[in-house]
Amino acid sequence: MKKILSLVGIVLIGLTAKAQDANQGLKGAWFATSQFGYQQTKTGDVKNTNLSVVPIVGTFVTPSVAVGAAVGYINIKSDGYDMGDSNIKTLAKTDLIVIEPLARKYWNVAGSLYFFGQLAVPIITGKEKESDLKVNQVGLALSGGFDYFVTKHFSVEFSYDLANFTSTTLDPKVGEKTTVTNFGLAHMANVDSAYLVGASSLTTPLSVGFKFIF
Repeated sequence: MKKILSLVGIVLIGLTAKAQDANQGLKGAWFATSQFGYQQTKTGDVKNTNLSVVPIVGTFVTPSVAVGAAVGYINIKSDGYDMGDSNIKTLAKTDLIVIEPLARKYWNVAGSLYFFGQLAVPIITGKEKESDLKVNQVGLALSGGFDYFVTKHFSVEFSYDLANFTSTTLDPKVGEKTTVTNFGLAHMANVDSAYLVGASSLTTPLSVGFKFIF
C-alpha cells in the first residue's frame, strides 16, 4: 500500500512540475490571434452586410498574466433602392475603428488546459458617411474561458462574455448628441442598432479562437 501511495505521489509531483515548467515557459512569450466576422441579412430589396477584422497581439508579463491589445476595423453597409431610383445604391455605410487594450490571468486546470479571466476596454470610433453621424464608444468587458495548448506554439481557446458596460455617443451633423449607456450580463459591447443600419455585436457571447505563441 505504501509503495502504491509513493508511486501515486511521484506521478502527481511529476505532473505538477511539468505543468509548472510549461507555465514558466510562457513568461516573455508573445501571442497573436484574430477575431473575424461576416454577417449578411436581406429584407426585401435592402441588403445589410457587416464585416469585422480585429487582430490581437499580446505578451506574457509573468508566467500567468498576459497583456495585449486589439486594433481592427468594422465595416457596416446597407445597399438597396433609393426612393425614385431604379438602381441599387449604397444607402448607408459606416466605417469603425476598434482599439481594445486587454489583460488576462491564467490558472492551470490540468496539464495543457488553462482557465483564464480577461478584462478588456473596447473603444470604437467612426462615422456613418451618408448622414455624417459620428459614433464614439468606450466600454469595459469581463470574460472568461478555457485555453488548451495543443503545442507550446499553438492553442485553442473558448471564451464567454460575462459582463460589460458601454457608453456610446452618437453625434449627428444636424441635431443634438445622443448618449446611450448600457450594462449587460453575457453580452459584448456593440454599437446600438437603432441608430446604425445593419449594426451588430462586435463579437458573439460565445467564441472560439486559435492562438499562436512565439
